[in-house]
Amino acid sequence: MTLQNDLLIRAAKGEKTERVPVWLMRQAGRILPEYRAVRSSVSGFIELAKTPELAAEVTIQPVDLLGVDAAIIFSDILVIPEAMGLPYQMVEKKGPWFENTVSSTSDLAKIHLAEPEQDLSYVLDAIKITKKELNGRVPLIGFAGAPWTIFSYMVEGAGSKTFSKAKKMLYAEPELSHQLLQMITESTIRYLKAQIEAGADLIQIFDSWAGILSPEQYDTFGLKYISQICNAINDVPVTVFAKGAFFARKRMGTLNCETIGLDWNMSVSASRRLIGDSKTLQGNLDPCVLYSSDEEIEKRTIQMLEAFGGHKHIANLGHGVYPDIHPDKVKVFIETVKNWRA
Repeated sequence: MTLQNDLLIRAAKGEKTERVPVWLMRQAGRILPEYRAVRSSVSGFIELAKTPELAAEVTIQPVDLLGVDAAIIFSDILVIPEAMGLPYQMVEKKGPWFENTVSSTSDLAKIHLAEPEQDLSYVLDAIKITKKELNGRVPLIGFAGAPWTIFSYMVEGAGSKTFSKAKKMLYAEPELSHQLLQMITESTIRYLKAQIEAGADLIQIFDSWAGILSPEQYDTFGLKYISQICNAINDVPVTVFAKGAFFARKRMGTLNCETIGLDWNMSVSASRRLIGDSKTLQGNLDPCVLYSSDEEIEKRTIQMLEAFGGHKHIANLGHGVYPDIHPDKVKVFIETVKNWRA
């Protein structure tokens, strides 16, 4: 099916575009009253993500209501540990929680490589439904968590400020750490290939906890495995977003991917110099800018666009949009990007 709006794909490939494409991380979610209405019809986040028709509905809402240039499938990065045999719960106001964790070699025997067609069929079905209902209007982004971020939850069992339990394993039991990371990596490659088969037009890898590792550890336990994923996915453009990994930008420039996502702490000019000219950059407005006046949002969005220069750029926030930001403020950001010309 030919895409009516292929700005995102062309920008990711480094081709000239009439304007800068724009979408937001966490756009399918809590900022929209329409999302909250669908969410209240089920028992919670996980049931919503596992009901393909509803997941497709909330995936498409931002395209209809906000006018973004891409949809991103409504799901969660933690579907991978669950598919490997480590189920989780989403505790209201606290976040994910795992009853069982991986802490020893014997725990590895209790988990397995994910089989996406069986273990994650609900995500693949949601992609197929979304693709059909979008009918070529905009591209659909598929995604997964980066191996280190998934590892940190599988070892820690919940969110953490320091992930010291997970980091301890890297130092104390490097062999066990590499075994688990390799299992996560292979499961993720299978999963992303299945998403592409189901209809995903681009893939994004989220490394939410990249910034808590030292540069040396991130090389060894982070980028090594992201690199494997990038090398395995060559049918569609790939974006790597590693939050807080400002120290790894030069190395990220060598990854076999099309786009590098920047968080709001990363200077655009320094990032371009470190990453090089071959990659498209994505980002990187501070989400908190969207709490300010419309004039301020417009001014800061234009400053960001000018810093990127209008080419090889996908406009986004430097992290996910926060749940209490008003949708009208998000629209100001999106419309400013759409109206701006380099």
